[in-house]
Amino acid sequence: MTRAPFQFGQVTGEDRQRFVSTPPYTLAEVIRARADDMHVGMRYQDEQWTYAEMVAAATNRAGLLLQMQQPGPFHVGILLENLPEANLWFAATALAGATIVPLNLTRRGAELASDIAMTDCQVLVTEARHLDHLGQETPIARERIIDLTAADYALRIAAAAGTPLPASDPDPLDTSLLGFTSGSTAGPKACIFTHRRLVARARVMVQILGLTADDAIYEVMPLFHNTGVAMCWLPGWVAGSTHVMRPKFSASAFLPDVRRYGVTFFAYVGKVLSYILATSEGDDDTDNGLLRAMGVEGSAPDVARFAERFDCAVRDAYGATEGGITVHRTPDMPAGALGRPVSNTTRIVNPDSGRECAVAELDVRGRLLNPDEAIGEMVERADVASFEGYYNNDAANAERIRDGLYWSGDLAYRDQDGLYWFAGRGADMIRVDGENLGTAPIEAILDRYPGVVASAAYATPAVNGSDDLMVCLELVGDVAQRGFDPADFRAFLDAQPDLSPKMVPRFVRVTESMPMTGTSKIDRRTLRAERWATDEPIWWRPERSDTFVALTADDASALAAEVVRRGRDWGVTPSQTAQEARR
Repeated sequence: MTRAPFQFGQVTGEDRQRFVSTPPYTLAEVIRARADDMHVGMRYQDEQWTYAEMVAAATNRAGLLLQMQQPGPFHVGILLENLPEANLWFAATALAGATIVPLNLTRRGAELASDIAMTDCQVLVTEARHLDHLGQETPIARERIIDLTAADYALRIAAAAGTPLPASDPDPLDTSLLGFTSGSTAGPKACIFTHRRLVARARVMVQILGLTADDAIYEVMPLFHNTGVAMCWLPGWVAGSTHVMRPKFSASAFLPDVRRYGVTFFAYVGKVLSYILATSEGDDDTDNGLLRAMGVEGSAPDVARFAERFDCAVRDAYGATEGGITVHRTPDMPAGALGRPVSNTTRIVNPDSGRECAVAELDVRGRLLNPDEAIGEMVERADVASFEGYYNNDAANAERIRDGLYWSGDLAYRDQDGLYWFAGRGADMIRVDGENLGTAPIEAILDRYPGVVASAAYATPAVNGSDDLMVCLELVGDVAQRGFDPADFRAFLDAQPDLSPKMVPRFVRVTESMPMTGTSKIDRRTLRAERWATDEPIWWRPERSDTFVALTADDASALAAEVVRRGRDWGVTPSQTAQEARR
């Protein structure tokens, strides 16, 4: 029996102002409010903790941090999976009046060391197995590391019990957290979150999601990313919901976990919905307690299929770690639309001319006829202060705030009804035969191909001075078992009414496993860097040909030599993490 659909809440400008101007103002206030709460606050495997037990445990850990505090920025790096200890150490850092620095577990060596050093971490909380990620690049003294697996860990916590906590809370405008961007198209940057901003955003999420103490939040998105913190961890503390902890995302474990722990909400990023949908369907998939899911960068078909298969409400939203621009969807909007900006001062601007872009012209098949005039970068003219800056990165701050405007780095176009449509990240813009193409519309079409669980469109250097369009497809099910059929794929492309001729790829790479960032986003930097230098099969269309044929090693070598000869070699390098993952 289908249950009544969940209705997402609405947040007005007055609501946002109220969330900012009334307590709680700081993370410590949010944590302390649960000190006497006997409701189950966290579950992991067969264990559970009340909120009162969590606050007591976090208080003892805060005592250890205070004993280790030194002059300078009190920043605590946390390099942990989504374990109960991660939840407790986040809370402990807040109670100690320190700044939380969630560190990306997929970073390695010099990259990870740079993250720790650049954010001025005084203390590192981790496990011995994660210290191996640093190798010889440790930027922090051994005595400044809290190793949860060390023999004396429990003794250190017990010895710190009773250490007085700060007599007063930080100023609401002090930095509460430094959250790294995902780094899917460029190197990750540490975004500043003040207490006021982070707490207010959590209260917005609680109202939109209708979270209460009766809810169980599936915390499977990594806590080193904004989604895990701002959509799950902190809203859970604000609402008093149960935190269901899982170290890593597993598509096959999703439904069993939802049933076992009574999960009512989970957040997703990128292709998470696709991977869950790729698991075997059951006649009883709707037999679960999941009420709603919310995330970013899910495709419109996946959102619809997920909602139907698991009988829940799903909202895919636009969001960036930096904030700056808010775009909301409503149920009456067409599938695939990004939505309407909350601020009436949000615009789509040509980054070269600084002028507002023209309204999109679409033909009867939905194809964009004027991409050069319509596609631009989303900017905010008035609410610039909602972006609080990057830590220790003046160059990135200057790129984000220019001429008194907030530049999102994201591409979009606007239709005649005022709806915004996502066109991709700024770094993903592709120029084919003099025409600008956004990756998002291309990938939306590729995702319709039977068997595709993930797709990526990206540029490779063309010898004519423009770009060639390359796509990567991850296939599952019967299609993967049969193998890629280039003729069938070409017929599929020809049958898509909204696919313009420039959107037909020159190269098609088929992979068993798409390179991903630690936040479940496709790692396009690695794909662009590898180009044709991969052992995975690639099909291409030679010059003046509409037919896909296998790309040979000699073909790839000749292409590489030609782009170098013509000065078209970009010199991009895949991230170390992705290279290691492929090995």
